[in-house]
Amino acid sequence: MTDHSVAPDHGQEEFSEHGVQRRLGGGWLTILNGLALTFSTYQLIVAAFHPLSSLVIRSLHVGFLLCITFILYPAFKSGGRLSKVGAGDTALALGAFALSTYHWVFEAELIQRSGDPSTADLFVGTALVIMCFEAARRILGLALPIVCGTFLLYGMFGQYFPGDLAHRGYGFDQIVSQLALGTEGIFGIPTLVSATYIFLFILFGSFLEHAGMINLFNSLALGFVGHTKGGAAKVSVLSSGLMGTISGSGVANVLTTGQFTIPLMKKFGYSGVFAGAVEATSSMGGQIMPPVMGAVAFIMAENLNVPYADIVKAAAIPAILYYLTAFWMVHLEAGRKNLVGMPKAECPNPWHAMRDNWYLLLPLVVLVITLFNGFTPMFAGMVGLVLTAVLILGAAIAARVSSTAFRYVFWIALGLTAAVFVKNMETWGIVPLLALIAALVAQTFALKGGRKTLHLLRMSLVDGARQSLPVGVACAVVGVIIGVLTLTGAASSFAGYILSVGEKSLFLSLVLTMLVCLVLGMGIPTIPNYIITSSIAAPALLKLGVPLIVSHMFVFYFGIMADLTPPVALAAFAAASIAKESAMKIGIKAVQIAIAGFVIPYMAVYTPALMLQGDWTFVAVAYIVFKAVISIMLWGAAAIGFLFAPLNMFERIFAAAAAFMLVAAIPLTDEIGFGMSAVFVAWHLVRHRRATA
Repeated sequence: MTDHSVAPDHGQEEFSEHGVQRRLGGGWLTILNGLALTFSTYQLIVAAFHPLSSLVIRSLHVGFLLCITFILYPAFKSGGRLSKVGAGDTALALGAFALSTYHWVFEAELIQRSGDPSTADLFVGTALVIMCFEAARRILGLALPIVCGTFLLYGMFGQYFPGDLAHRGYGFDQIVSQLALGTEGIFGIPTLVSATYIFLFILFGSFLEHAGMINLFNSLALGFVGHTKGGAAKVSVLSSGLMGTISGSGVANVLTTGQFTIPLMKKFGYSGVFAGAVEATSSMGGQIMPPVMGAVAFIMAENLNVPYADIVKAAAIPAILYYLTAFWMVHLEAGRKNLVGMPKAECPNPWHAMRDNWYLLLPLVVLVITLFNGFTPMFAGMVGLVLTAVLILGAAIAARVSSTAFRYVFWIALGLTAAVFVKNMETWGIVPLLALIAALVAQTFALKGGRKTLHLLRMSLVDGARQSLPVGVACAVVGVIIGVLTLTGAASSFAGYILSVGEKSLFLSLVLTMLVCLVLGMGIPTIPNYIITSSIAAPALLKLGVPLIVSHMFVFYFGIMADLTPPVALAAFAAASIAKESAMKIGIKAVQIAIAGFVIPYMAVYTPALMLQGDWTFVAVAYIVFKAVISIMLWGAAAIGFLFAPLNMFERIFAAAAAFMLVAAIPLTDEIGFGMSAVFVAWHLVRHRRATA
C-alpha cells in the first residue's frame, strides 16, 4: 500500500488561534507539564468522587486555568524572550491560584456574610475578576474583554443611561459579590460546565487523538471515498466530520486534519482557495456533530435543564445535512473541473484500518449508548475516558503477546472485566475501574517499550489540560456578562425590541438575531457569543412560538457561522495559513459551501420536526428532510454552476429561486418549489443530452 499522506509545509506562517504561547524548555517546561498534569488529575478526582462543594470546584478550576495561562501565555507578543517566565507572571500565576483557594478556606464565612462582603472579600473578588480579564486578553485577544468590560461598565454606571436602558444603580460591593463571591458571575453555569462536562470531553478527545484516532479517521476517509470523483476533497469532508465526533473545536480541527487534507486537495487539482474553504467548512461542523459537540452544547443543556442527549438528538439531522451540503459542493466542483479520484490501489483498505484499530472506536460507541440510556454527560464522559485508557493499555499489552489465541483470550477477559465494572459503576463506584487501570499500568511498565505507552497517557493528560484553557477562560470571563444581566435585568430591554419586531414579522426577528450573532462573532468566540445572544434573543424567540431547543440552536448555529463569515473568520484564517491563500477569499468561498448552515436554522424554526421538536412524526421528519435535500442540491448547483453539465446564468438563477421556494414557509411555496425543481432538472437534462449529441 502506498502512503498517500502529504507532509505539511513547515515554511508556512504559523497560525495561532489562541494568542502566542511561550516556548518553554528545561525546568519551566517541567513545571508547566506538572501543573497541567495536576490540573487533569484534580478534574478526574472531582468527576469520580465529588469531594468538594460546587462553588469550591468552580473556584479551584478557575485558579488552575489562570495559573497555567499566566505561565504559558506572555503579556505581550514581543515583550521579551519567550523561553522563560518572568517574575511578574510567576507572581500572577501563584497569586491567582492562591486567591482561588479563598472560597475553599472561607466557604462557611462567605455563606454567613452573603450580601455583606468584608474588605478581604472585596479585595479577593476584585483581583479575581481583573485576572480573568487579563487571562482572556492573553488567550482570546482584546475583543472579548472589551465586550465584557462594556457590560461591567453598564453594571456600574447604567443608572445614568437614558430611558429604558437605565437601571436603579448598584454599589461596588454588590457588583463584586455578584461577579466573584457567588455562583452568578465568573463562577456561574458556564464555569460549572467547564469544570465538569467540558473538561472531561476535551480530555476524552485528547486521549483518542494521542492514541491515533486522527490517522484512523484519515485512513477510513481515504479508503471509502478517496478513489471517487474529486476524492481528495471528499476525504477532507469525511475525515473532518469524523474528527468532529470527538472534538468540538472547529479551528483546532482545521489545524489538525487540514495539515493533511489541504495539500492533498491542491495536489489533485483543487484551487488553494477552494481547498481551504472546504476544510474550514467541514471542520466548523464539528461543533454541531454528535456525540461530542462543541462546549456550547453542554452549556445549553445545563441552561435549559434538559438532558444532553436531547441536544444531541436535535442536532443530529441538521449536522448530517450540513456535511451532505459540503460533500455535494465538492462533488459538483469536481464535476465542473473534471477532477478524478486517487488510484484505488493507492488508497488504504478501510476495513483493515478498522481491524487494526477497532478498540479506538469502542469508546465512542459506549459514549453514545450511555448518553441515550439516560446517564449524565459527566458519567458518560468518565466511562468513555476510563475505557479509552483501559483499551490503550490493553492494546500495548496485547501487541506483545506472541500467541494469537492468548491475545484473543486476553481481549475477551479484559473486555468482560471492564464491562462488568462499567455496568455496576453506579453501585460499586469508580474504584474497581481505577484498580483495573493501575494493574494495567503496572503490567505495561514491566513490558519492553511499555514506558512509551505510559508517556502517551501522561501527555494526553497534559495536552488535555492545555487545550481546556481557551474554553475555560472564556467561560469564566463571560460570567461577567451573565452576572450583570442577571443583576440589572437588562436582557429584557433587547428581548422586548425583538418581540415588538416579531409581532409584525417572525422572519425579521430571526434575521435580526442572526445579524447580532454574526456581528458578535467577528470578535468573540462561539461560547460568549451564544451566552450573550441566548440570554437576550432566545427568550424572545420562545415567546414568539419558536420551541425552546430550536431557539437556542438557532443562536448556536449562527455563532458557529460567524467563524466562517468575513471579515473576521477564524476558521478561514487557520485554513489560509496552510493553503497559502487569502483568508478573505477562503471565507467568502466557505460561506458559499456552508450554505446549509445558514438555511437549515430557518427551516427548523418554521418546521421544528427537522430538529425532532414539537409534535413530530416520522412522516413529517421524512418530508422536511427530503425537502431540505432537494433544496441543498439546487443551492449547490446554483452556487457552483454545474449539475450534469455547466449551467448558464439563467439556469443558476432559476435553481436558486426554486431552492428558496422550498425553504420559505409561505402557503403554496413548497408546491411551487417542487414544480420549479422538476422543470429545472428536466430542462437541464434535455439541454445536456442535446449538447452531448
